[in-house]
Amino acid sequence: MPSHSYAEILERIHSALEASRTVFARFTPGAIDTEYKAGHDPVTEADRALDAVLRKELLRDGEGWLSEESVDDPIRLQHSRVWVVDPLDGTREFVKGIPEFCASIGFVENGRPVAGGIYNPATNEAFLGSIESGVTYNGKPSQPSPRTSLDGALVLASRSEVKRGEWKPFENAAFKIRPMGSVAYKLALVSAGLADVTFTLTPKNEWDVAAGAALVLSAGGFVSTLEKTPLRCNNKNPLLSGLLASGPYLREELLAAIGQHIEPAILKSAQRG
Repeated sequence: MPSHSYAEILERIHSALEASRTVFARFTPGAIDTEYKAGHDPVTEADRALDAVLRKELLRDGEGWLSEESVDDPIRLQHSRVWVVDPLDGTREFVKGIPEFCASIGFVENGRPVAGGIYNPATNEAFLGSIESGVTYNGKPSQPSPRTSLDGALVLASRSEVKRGEWKPFENAAFKIRPMGSVAYKLALVSAGLADVTFTLTPKNEWDVAAGAALVLSAGGFVSTLEKTPLRCNNKNPLLSGLLASGPYLREELLAAIGQHIEPAILKSAQRG
């Protein structure tokens, strides 16, 4: 794909993130009516408003669309270029007024996450990048962590996973664990070198991780499924068993540190499916 095409994609993502800024300004985190979907996942008027504006800004003829807040249209499987979007990742935090939520936009080509943008309105942080351009953080070029050891590394953990006790096996690890909402935001922070690692051993959907994974990969970082394969998106079933992401030099140590927990996590994910 010619680089100028990625430039046009990035322009669209930037425009969509700016549009999301306007939508977010209409709502007050921590003071918004909430409904609940099946599975007790919260959804708000903001989720739906963001979905509409992102679709308008991003989607063009010949492209597919996969969003948490849109009815899935299997026609996307026939397209090589697909938008994988979570209009508001971290809705639980948004509802509670915790500043860990974002609009998350991933662009996938032939199954590969190749460009992404993430905007957290509470912290006014914007992450944008493609595999050809690298990543910018608030408009300035950024790099992933150069750390070569997990000793003392900052690992971002799912706030809900920590609450459920799923991170207890790592309490005595050599790395520092910081609970945080929004997997997309955590991945964005890793892409910009503001954290060293994030991983989840519980199932996530493609829309949760596509944008953040695209950013980590674009920055030169490490991303892997629990099956130790590259992340592929636009699958018929968008559910993934989990995901690992880090700076480029932590791959082997990270896999070693959590290796014994990966197979049980994959098995548990298969049972849920």
